[in-house]
Amino acid sequence: MSDARLTSTMVASALVRLAGQIGGFAAIIAKGDATSGALLVQILEKGEFFALFERLLDSSGAYVWTRTGPQDAENKELLQQYLDRRQSRDPDLWIIELDVPDAERFVADRLSGA
Repeated sequence: MSDARLTSTMVASALVRLAGQIGGFAAIIAKGDATSGALLVQILEKGEFFALFERLLDSSGAYVWTRTGPQDAENKELLQQYLDRRQSRDPDLWIIELDVPDAERFVADRLSGA
């Protein structure tokens, strides 16, 4: 998904629609700044944590999705603490949860190299 000029609202909406189109579920946990809020995407598969990604600007000025935060699927408390801390420090932050079939493929197809 090339999103160099898309607002945060547009990217969030596209991810929600995409999850639905492939038979998944999406929820916007926290709604941030409509134009330029940071985006955190929590990927689940069948309700189980897979990975957490953040949309960041790279050195060339393009957006890339980068793994962030705790990646330990077993430690849900640590993940929630991380999300709470990020949200308390950045009120413009979006947190989007996507529960998708074949999470690894979704990440490879939709978030890698974006």
